[in-house]
Amino acid sequence: MIFKKAEYLISSPEYTKCPKADRAEYAFIGRSNVGKSSLINMLCDNQKLAKTSGTPGKTQLINHFEVETFRTTAHGKPDYWYLVDLPGYGYAKVSQNNRNRWEQMIENYLRKRETLVNVFVLIDSRHDPQKIDIEFVNQLGKWEIPFCLVFTKADKETQKEVSKHVKDFLNELKKTWQFLPRHFVTSAVKKLGREKMLTFINECNIALSEKEK
Repeated sequence: MIFKKAEYLISSPEYTKCPKADRAEYAFIGRSNVGKSSLINMLCDNQKLAKTSGTPGKTQLINHFEVETFRTTAHGKPDYWYLVDLPGYGYAKVSQNNRNRWEQMIENYLRKRETLVNVFVLIDSRHDPQKIDIEFVNQLGKWEIPFCLVFTKADKETQKEVSKHVKDFLNELKKTWQFLPRHFVTSAVKKLGREKMLTFINECNIALSEKEK
């Protein structure tokens, strides 16, 4: 997959205000401060695309980015899709009312946005399995929403530690899941996992175009 364009389009306070659902969408979500903006910028090879911040809870709306890419197969056919940056879940210095509003906004988007192809759930690879991440993943399963796991910040720990935390997280899922979701290990600094994630998106776009024929 080759990027031609990735531009911020709009921020929406609810799913009904989102852009017209006329193309594939790939959403990114995770606990606050998991490195979501850095990962998005790394994937799109644009360090100024998504605003990074050291303050948890900075993303408060549904942010759509308009993306145009060329396939590395199928004679370089262009694909037009949305990358969607969702508010983080978990810790943030906001009121309970705001937190409840965010949660409802996120749930409505995830469950009702008909062009949503996949949700990338970001997990901090530096830590042992966190209850809030497990609960969110299980909720996606109950809602039957397709998703992948993305373990972030793999450059911040030794490879041995990262592998242990990834394995422990997947083992935790095995307690309730018959089949484990696809997962990626990433580093925004080293661009680790970029090609694998882009290949996955590319394959999804090709599959969708084949289905539409």
